[in-house]
Amino acid sequence: MSEEATEAKDEQDRYECRACGYIYEPKKGSSTGNIPPGTAFSDLPPGWRCPVCGAIKVQFVNVGPAEGPSGFKENLGYGFGVNTLTPSQKNILIFGALAAGFLFFLSLYGLR
Repeated sequence: MSEEATEAKDEQDRYECRACGYIYEPKKGSSTGNIPPGTAFSDLPPGWRCPVCGAIKVQFVNVGPAEGPSGFKENLGYGFGVNTLTPSQKNILIFGALAAGFLFFLSLYGLR
């Protein structure tokens, strides 16, 4: 991957504050710091701080893009295709299976 493509990808990544969990999303910007939408995390002013807890930029960690599949990149090729699901799709799959199991359990009361 070229260096320009890597930089363009990193500009879209979200950054999470390790102190409070606030997530800075470049496409949304920050209303409290007057940061316009589309501002990459690397382009934030040096004195910028977390709008929730006031932590400095060093306290933020890259959590990747919002649209990408969840899981470690080296593990996305393993399994039964589940690793290509987005986090919201995985939630639907997990909680849907739990709801179906619960309904099946309740249906056992109908047997006499």
